[in-house]
Amino acid sequence: MSGAVLELVNVVKEYPGAPPLRALGGVNLWIGAGELTAIMGPSGSGKSTLLNIIGTLDRATSGEVRIAGTSVTAMRDRQLSALRSEQIGFVFQQFHLLPGLNATDNVATGLLYRGVPARDRRKRAAEALDRVGLAARQHQRPSQLSGGEQQRVAIARAIVGAPAMVLADEPTGNLDSRNGADVLRVLRDLHSSGSTILVVTHDQAIAGSMPRRVTLRDGRIESDEL
Repeated sequence: MSGAVLELVNVVKEYPGAPPLRALGGVNLWIGAGELTAIMGPSGSGKSTLLNIIGTLDRATSGEVRIAGTSVTAMRDRQLSALRSEQIGFVFQQFHLLPGLNATDNVATGLLYRGVPARDRRKRAAEALDRVGLAARQHQRPSQLSGGEQQRVAIARAIVGAPAMVLADEPTGNLDSRNGADVLRVLRDLHSSGSTILVVTHDQAIAGSMPRRVTLRDGRIESDEL
């Protein structure tokens, strides 16, 4: 590992109310480059809130959030959007693929806001598909792919811009056990090649297979195991 990709310092998140609802109560977290980490916890533990703050989709009420060494606390919305497109790759439970585009073009959409010429976008998309084992399926549309293959396309889209980290939110939640295992294998392979990956999951077995496991409860980190 070579430095921090993610730093959370005493992060608090409250939602308006009387009294305010505290979703996160002072979270401190340090993720180094090249780590594969599971973030887990029961319903209502703050996992989704934490994911949104890590992904800069929501702002902390107080505390400090640094992505790849850059503080996001005072950034404007446009600056946050630029940082997201360059530093963070997202993988969701729903694949969010465009049905009218083939796999290559779906992956290339991950570079649309990076100023990459169209020919280079397709070349890099093909390389990303090869990394997730789908070189032979790059011309297929989502309807022609299995659920596991669609999720691998979504992973390729997340990594095509070489982000500082990939956030995977329940990436196997819509898959059967075989396809889920394939997706986890791809994430582990990417980790082995140097990618920094955070997997948010409620599945104890998936979390238990990760090198590091961070457990949330009642908006605080209950345990952090290596």
